[in-house]
Formats: sequence, structure tokens, C-alpha cells
Amino acid sequence: MKIERIYTRRIMATRRSAPIAEAAATMQRFGVGSLLVMEDGPAPVAPVGIVTDRDLALQGFASESSQVGSVMTPIIATVREDADLHEALEVMRAHSVRRLLVVGADASMRGILSIDDIVDGLSADLAAAAAVLKGEVKRDAAGLGEVKVGG
Repeated sequence: MKIERIYTRRIMATRRSAPIAEAAATMQRFGVGSLLVMEDGPAPVAPVGIVTDRDLALQGFASESSQVGSVMTPIIATVREDADLHEALEVMRAHSVRRLLVVGADASMRGILSIDDIVDGLSADLAAAAAVLKGEVKRDAAGLGEVKVGG
């Protein structure tokens, strides 16, 4: 399975100096579990990290600092949008992360791939396989037997 079928194309971002409470409110408002962290300034060009709901829950609200930059993960693991699922899982495993920044062939940001996206994609494929199996069971139960092709 290619990840281009399953990754989330909407990228939400925040600034490094943003209050963690603001980041949490943004995640809740838009129903996302992570925000890319951009450097402060008028025109951010590249992300400098990622902050997740887990970062906020485990570190952020217990931290003396109230800025996103203090709890973000400063390294962003990436995967190309034309990569297959196994490659993406290997990158996640190697970096011990649950989300990857998806980039195009030109290294432009395209979206985020989360472990949830992967589970949803695999679930859809398994549901399709189950539907095929159910069809075969119904055909067998109806006594239709084998279907001959070509002769």
C-alpha cells in the first residue's frame, strides 16, 4: 500500500514561542493530535519540530516553561509521499515516532502520516478482504460451486 492513499493532507502548525495552552486548544479545536512547530518570525520556511498531544500531556503541563519549544520534538522524521507502507513503518520504528512529515519529490511539505492513518488504511483493506470472503461463503452456501473461467 502506498502512503499517498492514507496520509492526512491538512497540516496544522504553531510557533516555537506559542504557549502550550494555545497549542492544546488548537489541537482540540481542529481535532488533531499534533502540530508542526515553525520558527518564530514573519515567514517561516521550514518546520523546526513537532509537538503532539502526548508531549503536552506528559511534559507540557508539568513543565515550568509554558512554550511549545520546550516540549516539542526537535527532529522531524520524514517520508516521501510515494513511499510504501512498509518503508513508512520502518522510518517510524527507527525514529521511535508515531507521526511522519510527508514530503513530495521536491521536499515540499505535503501532510502528516500518523500511526492512526496506517491502522485506518489497513482496516479498510482488511474489510475489503472480508467482504470478498463473505461473498465466497454465500456463493458456497447457495450451492453455486466453482466458477469456471475460459472454458
